[in-house]
Amino acid sequence: MKRRTIQREVSLSGTGLHKGEKIELTLKPNGDDSKTGRGIIFKRVDVTDKDNIIKVDYKNLFDLERGTNIKNEADVRVHTIEHFMSSLSVSGITDIIVEINGNELPILDGSSIQFMKKLEEAGIKELESEIEPVVITEPVIFTQEKDGKHVLALPYDGFKISYTIDFNHSFLKSQYFEIDVNSEEYIEKIARCRTFAFDYEIDFLKKNNLALGGSLENAIVVGRDGPLNPEGLRYPDEFVRHKILDIIGDLYVLGRPIKAHVIAIKAGHFVNAKLTALIAEKYLK
Repeated sequence: MKRRTIQREVSLSGTGLHKGEKIELTLKPNGDDSKTGRGIIFKRVDVTDKDNIIKVDYKNLFDLERGTNIKNEADVRVHTIEHFMSSLSVSGITDIIVEINGNELPILDGSSIQFMKKLEEAGIKELESEIEPVVITEPVIFTQEKDGKHVLALPYDGFKISYTIDFNHSFLKSQYFEIDVNSEEYIEKIARCRTFAFDYEIDFLKKNNLALGGSLENAIVVGRDGPLNPEGLRYPDEFVRHKILDIIGDLYVLGRPIKAHVIAIKAGHFVNAKLTALIAEKYLK
């Protein structure tokens, strides 16, 4: 398949989830002759005293407890890229330059729908060069037995995700969702699903300088009896659908499309990254 970038430059802004700062993004085409290299490239325009180019690569991941984060050898960082990466994956964009004036992406409404709309506004352009998808031919499995977390990729002619969540909570317990991933299905069933947290986590996060930009406008906050958000849920199973949104973005740090049936049970960013690394080590040598 052909590599793809955007046709025209577009910008958007919003609040960073963890630090609560105003973040501005400018998305720019990245062609075959790019001086910064092929692929998905972040450029920290607020950093001028050291290398400010960060390439999306599974080897550049770090600190995956609360999001998907990347850094370069100069320790210049960009946090919380998963929702944006998810939108790039579904849009088929393999090459783009993202200029950003802070160390995390804006959370927007907690989903990826605004990123999808912005990419649609930018348009898609095919490049001359080609890219090979990662085709899973043998099972790749990662298990974190003590937490009951499992994720695996099986051979499949397409891209399918089956996801199960299971929480020991009075309201949010087990949910399951399955989807053959394509742009139409994604926009209809996944893109509007928001990130979520439990009400008892909020004080801990804020005391640790996290979720400073979080609010009921950009996340679902789950109380003992249900969401605290006045408007409620967008889907009854919005929680597991958001987890699918996340894992699509986490897998796309491979930098190329994947053909596989991915099955996830109680997974998260750390577990997703372990699967991504195993796939890369097996198929991208």
